[in-house]
Amino acid sequence: MKTVTIATIATLLSVLAAPVLAEGDAAKGEKLFKKCKSCHMIGEGAKNRTGPVLTGILNNEAGQNPDFKYSKGMKAAAADGLVWNEESLTTFLTKPKAFVKGTRMGFPGFKKPADIENVLAYLATFE
Repeated sequence: MKTVTIATIATLLSVLAAPVLAEGDAAKGEKLFKKCKSCHMIGEGAKNRTGPVLTGILNNEAGQNPDFKYSKGMKAAAADGLVWNEESLTTFLTKPKAFVKGTRMGFPGFKKPADIENVLAYLATFE
């Protein structure tokens, strides 16, 4: 029987605790993002529309665009410490109104988990 060292356990724990990055297809995500473009822009030169610019959204606090007027629901979520990481965005993009009560976002959500993974992969190209 082999002896497991503390270093081996520490390495294993760090691997297991590491954040999982979106494993979707950014090219497919770009196509899916067309559903978002009526309200959101992303990338260089992006401007707020009905929704805020999404450039750099991943792993950042919600409601931080000073030039955008957020809904009361989004302001409350931001005040509660919402960070847009892969987990929170996945939940939000599944059913936005269920995740952030009072959001003005009219999009009903993506039905397929693979679509969300692809959109997250696309968003990750704009960090």
